Amino acid sequence: MSAGLQQRIGPEYAGPLGVLQALADGTKLLFKENLLPSRGDTRLFSIGPSIAVISILLSYSVIPFDYRLVLADLNIGVFLWIAVASIAPIGLLMSGYG
Repeated sequence: MSAGLQQRIGPEYAGPLGVLQALADGTKLLFKENLLPSRGDTRLFSIGPSIAVISILLSYSVIPFDYRLVLADLNIGVFLWIAVASIAPIGLLMSGYG
């Protein structure tokens, strides 16, 4: 609605009806400049976001999406889900501290 009021065209320029917009955004992201802090730990700054994303993606392995589609059938699934999901804030703190 706000795009219509501001007369913005939108993402229709990337492929027919904008179906290639995600590919164009990913390509643009790959070619962006990697900015690292001048002072601080650059390893923490670089590794922190990947730890957060990996822990969140691992937490989906114990969620049963269907009775036939269970990635990991564990007796302690809820405990594992809480343990793995609690690692994500550590990754965010690492990237903020670095």
